[in-house]
Amino acid sequence: MHNANDVLFILLGAIMVLAMHAGFAFLEVGTVRKKNQVNALVKIIVDFAISTIAYFFIGYGIAYNLHFFDAAPTLSENYGYGLVKFFFLLTFAAAIPAIVSGGIAERSKFYPQLIATFFIAGFIYPFFEGISWNGAYGIQDWLNSSFGASFHDFAGSIVVHAVGGWIALAAVLHLGPRHGRYGKKGEIFAHPPSNIPFLALGAWILTVGWFGFNVMSAQAIDGISGLVAINSLMAMVGGILASCLVGKNDPGFVHNGPLAGLVAVCAGSDIMHPLGALMTGLVAGALFVFTFTLTQNKWKIDDVLGVWPLHGLCGVWGGIAAGIFGQVALGGMGGVSLISQLIGTGLGILIAFVGGFAVYGLLKVVLGLRLSQEQEYEGADLSIHKITATPNND
Repeated sequence: MHNANDVLFILLGAIMVLAMHAGFAFLEVGTVRKKNQVNALVKIIVDFAISTIAYFFIGYGIAYNLHFFDAAPTLSENYGYGLVKFFFLLTFAAAIPAIVSGGIAERSKFYPQLIATFFIAGFIYPFFEGISWNGAYGIQDWLNSSFGASFHDFAGSIVVHAVGGWIALAAVLHLGPRHGRYGKKGEIFAHPPSNIPFLALGAWILTVGWFGFNVMSAQAIDGISGLVAINSLMAMVGGILASCLVGKNDPGFVHNGPLAGLVAVCAGSDIMHPLGALMTGLVAGALFVFTFTLTQNKWKIDDVLGVWPLHGLCGVWGGIAAGIFGQVALGGMGGVSLISQLIGTGLGILIAFVGGFAVYGLLKVVLGLRLSQEQEYEGADLSIHKITATPNND
């Protein structure tokens, strides 16, 4: 049984994570070129609507074997706790397409992405969510019996962030780089951010909302823990410092640094010591800068916002870090197995990448994923939405 305080607690969490989608939007707006800013805003808000429909009618049932086809008096039992829990978990599901959006920016068609969003929020994400958070298919029981603990992901380093990042990688590989990003002789042509203040605003909105993302993952007020809040804070700070140092004061790296730390600490935020969380954030901040640079410059994977390094790889590090710094020997709470963390993390990567590669591959064949070269040159704002971000000033 849940009381009204539990409903309010998880509702506030849902609202905070809903607000994070504004952060996703402005982070993308500030990073893309000016001619693609409107598209970033429209994608994020429409993706949320599509995610809601897909998760309400299909995804939530896959993950938790629950539906919303009872009469309103039944749905409102326990103060409607089941409904606000859905709202909270929906905001997590909708984060996946928001993550993907940043990777495929500036050259992706609009409607194929909305179709992809439906399949991501309705099928791919809930499948792994059910395994991790609802014990589906007996995998968690097997890990617990075999290695002494089930796969632990308190707030979604793997379930949300790594899944989103690896789906994004699949989409980016199908799309290919933006025209003019790489030369025929190996040259690299920079496309600098259009608006650092908007980029910073997006990062700040995400950072503040993340404390709802992590702390409210307890899903009941008697499960609240100050440890989660402080671990989130320490990982955030670690991410900022490492990205500032390794990224040589670059504002794009600095403002993604807290996000890298927060991505990584989600999994173990309830079981780490604050010093372990700080170390987790430091590693994540450095990891993001290093892998973003490697991805863009050496591997020539044109992931515009670096969502695979940020969410995909820092998320993977978070799953592993929970198995390290959650150990009692390192000041953690215990009850976690590094082997289970590795297996669970690997399973998340597999489901996300294979699922994402299949969905985007099918859409590529049937509808096409990319704007034409002319449309891309003109910009997604005019090509898709017929208006620029500042129509009176252009």
